[in-house]
Amino acid sequence: MFNPTRDQSREFLFDLWDKHRAGTALTPLESIALAIVFEHPEYHAVLENRERYLDRDWKPEGGETNPFLHLSMHLAIEEQLSIDQPQGIRAAVEALARRHGSMHDARHDGMECLAEVIWQAQRNATGFDNAAYLDCLKRKS
Repeated sequence: MFNPTRDQSREFLFDLWDKHRAGTALTPLESIALAIVFEHPEYHAVLENRERYLDRDWKPEGGETNPFLHLSMHLAIEEQLSIDQPQGIRAAVEALARRHGSMHDARHDGMECLAEVIWQAQRNATGFDNAAYLDCLKRKS
């Protein structure tokens, strides 16, 4: 299983943005990630300044959104949708997209549910609960 560190995840996104700006060919994964980055122009300046942002911490209690976590969560949702894993996520997110009129907003709902179920698993020292994840998505539709 691929399990990058915080710095590896950030380097991936910095390198992706550098490759995009240089017009270098991208891997399929990088192409998916770049499409996500394009949907978030508010993070482009961060990706253009590796030295300033590589080690920065974003504190949720200060109302800050960590752009690297946000983009990585989007990428996780995209991977789940591409293989419909857990089974039923694709249908659940598509239902949310119809409700919102936006796949991007539906993926944000997915990210909220993913974060909630991960937090519960960590808090309770249990495994990831696919049923709770899908139930969370269904409650949002």
